[in-house]
Amino acid sequence: VFNVVTCTRENAALVGKVMCQSPSVAGISFTGSTEVGKLLYNQCALGVKRISLELGGNAPFIVFQSADVDKAVDCAIAAKFRNCGQACISPNRFFIQSNVFDTFVDKLVKRIQSDVRLGDGFDPNTTAGPLINDAQVQKVSRIVDDAIAKGAKVHCGGKREPDLGERFYHPTLLTNISPSMACTREEIFGPVVICIRFATEEEALQQANDTPRGLAGYFFTNDLSQAWRVAKRLEVGMVGINESLISSAEIAFGGIKESGIGREGSHYGIEEFTYVKSLCFGNA
Repeated sequence: VFNVVTCTRENAALVGKVMCQSPSVAGISFTGSTEVGKLLYNQCALGVKRISLELGGNAPFIVFQSADVDKAVDCAIAAKFRNCGQACISPNRFFIQSNVFDTFVDKLVKRIQSDVRLGDGFDPNTTAGPLINDAQVQKVSRIVDDAIAKGAKVHCGGKREPDLGERFYHPTLLTNISPSMACTREEIFGPVVICIRFATEEEALQQANDTPRGLAGYFFTNDLSQAWRVAKRLEVGMVGINESLISSAEIAFGGIKESGIGREGSHYGIEEFTYVKSLCFGNA
């Protein structure tokens, strides 16, 4: 049986509260923002109701000096600009080792300018569409404007495209990023790349893990020992190693920290909707 409960946006919170507190509902599975997830988690706690949460991310994308830079650029385009950056596992912060920083940035800017084409989704030449609503346009604009005001350098984009519509935002790449900028802390959820230079593996890991979110992470290296070290130490639930496509039906999808609890997909996702029961037989 599959039932759909419809409601207005204004009444969504009330409907969610009823479901979380109703004894007729055995469990809740929610995909959405961390802020709403926390509210549902708190409401479910009143009845000790089981809940699975897949929430927001702040994914790092790390390129080490041994990496194949061209492949890293290909993966950056695929991971960052699908759905115009509006994906929970979209890379949010790009950490590039100093030796390859300028090369990576130059190549990525050229690929953005040539491959990421804003337009009507019915046009076969279009590769990127609009942001979902006015609130998201305002958020992306605020985050980019804050970075520019604090000294970020704009390599491309950095503004809206009103000729196409009020919700179109140019694919953007920023450098000269500092920790005081909102773009390092907030999930951008838009077509904005921020590139941060690092010197050592330890520095990259410290910055990558310096966030309350822990959904996905990506890194690129041709050093196998480094691959195992970094994969182990990244504080995320999913890791792409020289790869940007990290979700499929057989892979457990989910994060740690404020990115949620539980998993979707694979047998782990099925187990979220079951419980363990022990049967102890005595002699008949």
